Amino acid sequence: MTEIYIDADACPVKEETLRVARRHKLKTYIVSDGGVRPERDVLVEMVYVASGEDAADNWIAEHIDAGDICVTNDIRLAARCLDVNAKAIKPSGEPFTQAGIGMAVANRNLMADLRETGAVTGGPAPFSKSDRSRFLDKLEQLVRATQRGR
Repeated sequence: MTEIYIDADACPVKEETLRVARRHKLKTYIVSDGGVRPERDVLVEMVYVASGEDAADNWIAEHIDAGDICVTNDIRLAARCLDVNAKAIKPSGEPFTQAGIGMAVANRNLMADLRETGAVTGGPAPFSKSDRSRFLDKLEQLVRATQRGR
């Protein structure tokens, strides 16, 4: 059975993910270092990890399996998920793929270097209603495709 893992710290689509997961009766893990409101649903497990860089990412990477889905903006975590044949999707609805992950990692590193030098000071565009809607649609498609593939 497909399971969903939410990299919950600063994730803007927790509720949307839970809506899709409930529709399909999928076990969902909300992984955070705290500050996330608990869920009462028996299919939702709250996982609180110690504070620290990559603690939530490491927990997800250690528990996710082939055919599971991870909701994350973290490119390195997405790469680790893809390495075990799990799926990964951004809150914007854009899926991470094996074909594109290498370029995404390289772009991430380049942007980090540019921010360090002060050449780039802005961040991503604000999260919009259309991003939320696209995410819902793409996650639904991903869940259905994953379940057909099992």
